[in-house]
Amino acid sequence: MSEVRSVVARDDIFSRRIREQWTGQSGRRLDVLIAGCGWPDPLELELDQMEARVTGIDEDLPVLRASTSTRKDLDSWALGDLRSVPVPPRSFDIVHVSFLLERIEHPELVLDRLLTGLRPGGLLLLRMRDRASAYGTCDRLAPSALRRTLWHRFAPPGTVGPLPPFYGQVTSREGMHSFCLTRGLMVTDDASATSGPALRGPLGRLARVACSLVETLSRGRRPSSHDEIIMVIRKPQSHFARLI
Repeated sequence: MSEVRSVVARDDIFSRRIREQWTGQSGRRLDVLIAGCGWPDPLELELDQMEARVTGIDEDLPVLRASTSTRKDLDSWALGDLRSVPVPPRSFDIVHVSFLLERIEHPELVLDRLLTGLRPGGLLLLRMRDRASAYGTCDRLAPSALRRTLWHRFAPPGTVGPLPPFYGQVTSREGMHSFCLTRGLMVTDDASATSGPALRGPLGRLARVACSLVETLSRGRRPSSHDEIIMVIRKPQSHFARLI
C-alpha cells in the first residue's frame, strides 16, 4: 500500500474540492498529476486520512530539474517536452497545473494532453499568472535580458526563475473560460490572488508602483488588484461531452 498522505493545504479552494473528490471515491487512493512540478508549489501534506500517489512533470530546464530533484512530495517525476512526456489516458483523479501555462509555447496543446490523463469526473486544479493583469503585462513585455538582470533583485531568495514568459491567449480568465466551453468542461471555482514573486521580494514596493502605473496607463484594462488566476475545472462524466 502507498504511503498515506494529504495533498492540499487547509481551508482553501483546492482543499474543499479534493475533500469532496476523496469522499466521492469512498476512500480509494487518489492519483494526482502535478504539471509544473519544477515550480515549488506542492499540494501540502495536511489531510492525514487521505492516500495519494503524486506524479510530477515539467519542462527539462536546468533550473527546473534542480528544483524538482529536491521535492519530497513526489512519488515519481519526469522532465521533457510536455507535448510528448508520457501521460497515460484516464489515469489521474486530479491534475494540478501549477504556474505552467504562462511559460510554455502552445499551452492549449499541452492542456489537451493533460486532460486526456484525467478520468471522467476528475478535477483540474489550475494556478496561472494572468496575462491581462498589470503584473502579467510587465512580465510578458519585459525584454529577456532585462528580466535576467532584474530577477534576483526583485524575486525573493531561492525563487525558481527567471522562466520564459510566453503568456498565450489561454492564460487569462476569458481565454480559459473559452477553452473550457469548447471542450465541455465545467468551471466550478474561479478566484483571483496576488502572488507574483516580484511583489514579495526586497523591491516589492517598487514592483507595486510599476503595476499601479500600468493600470493607470491602461485605464484600468490591466488591473493591479491581482496577478494570479485560481480555477477548479471538472471533466464531465457525460458520454455526450466532447471526448478529451
